[in-house]
Amino acid sequence: MKETIINPVIKDEVTFTQTAAQTGGRISTLLVKLMPGGGTPLHYHKHFSETFSVVEGVLTLTLANRKVRLSSGEKFTVEKGVVHNFSNESVEPVLFTTVILPGSAGFEHALRVLYGLAADGQTDEKGIPRNPLVLAAVSAMSDMHPAGIAVVFTPLFALLGCIARVAGVRQRLFKKYCV
Repeated sequence: MKETIINPVIKDEVTFTQTAAQTGGRISTLLVKLMPGGGTPLHYHKHFSETFSVVEGVLTLTLANRKVRLSSGEKFTVEKGVVHNFSNESVEPVLFTTVILPGSAGFEHALRVLYGLAADGQTDEKGIPRNPLVLAAVSAMSDMHPAGIAVVFTPLFALLGCIARVAGVRQRLFKKYCV
């Protein structure tokens, strides 16, 4: 069964076409509708690769030393550990799939939490959680690690992540948005 979540703040849509639970952890596949100006900050993942395949529009991937623009029918794999971001620099929505290998239930849960928080008015205008403990918990859940200038906040995020873990923030978020 496919599940679609919508972020009412940034208007993006994610449809889970294959989840880690459905595939025994082998793969997660998402269909993403990314609105103009949307995207992620520079980051990397320690535990999975991402393959982006564009269905409609143009998706821009920024890597350490280059930009890759993918059009309909094109794909690109970002291996684990590689700093990247993706964005929609056009004036039209872009539709693409993301295949995560191996699958990541944590990444899927983080998306559900972020979109749920947005629906509950708990994020800023870019969809970022206002509560730093919540942000740290979601970041840990998603295996999304900061890169670029944001790396200076890594020690603070580690501390906030520990506090969030002890305070049960992740469990509360999971119970509210993922069950």
